[in-house]
Amino acid sequence: MKLTGFADEAARDLDTQIKATKELGWSAISARGVNGANLHELPEDDFARVADQLDEAGIHIPEFGSLIGNWGKKITTDFAITVAEIERAIPRMQRLNTKLIRVMSYAQEPWGEDQQEQERFRRLREIVQRFEDAGLTAIHENCMNWGGFSAAHTLRLIEEIPGLKLVFDTGNPLFQRDRSKGDPYPWQDPWEFWTAVRDHVVHIHIKDCISPTIDGVEPIYTMPGEGDAKIPEILTDAKARGYDGWIAIEPHVATVFHVKDQSQVDWQQCYDSYVEYGKRMEKLIAGL
Repeated sequence: MKLTGFADEAARDLDTQIKATKELGWSAISARGVNGANLHELPEDDFARVADQLDEAGIHIPEFGSLIGNWGKKITTDFAITVAEIERAIPRMQRLNTKLIRVMSYAQEPWGEDQQEQERFRRLREIVQRFEDAGLTAIHENCMNWGGFSAAHTLRLIEEIPGLKLVFDTGNPLFQRDRSKGDPYPWQDPWEFWTAVRDHVVHIHIKDCISPTIDGVEPIYTMPGEGDAKIPEILTDAKARGYDGWIAIEPHVATVFHVKDQSQVDWQQCYDSYVEYGKRMEKLIAGL
């Protein structure tokens, strides 16, 4: 099983991201941000330097962690913003020889309000088609977006959007209610979600945490296999089924990546915990 990771959880600068990757003995980074900016938002000159540096270090980018349709964008957000992100991402993916790009299905509206499903489907069809025309594959993540409401919602996307594939995040179900079930909407179960969607999964993200008991409370993130995400069971099943894609660590254990005040981040702690997380993943996989 091939390991990669969101090294921007180890450091903001690319030098240190590469250092953490090499300390693990890995040769791949799941690219998301450098110096606080997503790869498709970097100025052209900055991106060119990043690409050259990755080449010099012998680092492959198997996944482009884009902002396209993510939880920070409402379905009413101007679609021109998305189109511009796509147009910037495609040539950068081609430069990096990256075939997969993570997308989402726009932020969830409060449950019970109009989710504008048909507009989500329309946008995703165009997103997927634009990447497909360039020989690239858009993969949808089960995060805080419409498809993350439940496994049934994710499968509806598969039905509605030709060519869409999935990236499954082991930890994301644990802090979301299953909106395919009746009130009071139980917490999602990672194993149940995985078994429902696994036929369409081409990439896996690893997070683990203790499931919260109250809505809106941040989960307690743990090392892989120490939380409720059922990572050993899911990876054992993936291996038995012949899964040959990448597995990307997204620890969140030191500091949640999305924290707004980056001045409060202890980056040495982030670096150390990222490397430790990677080592724990290696041991976990070796024991499958």
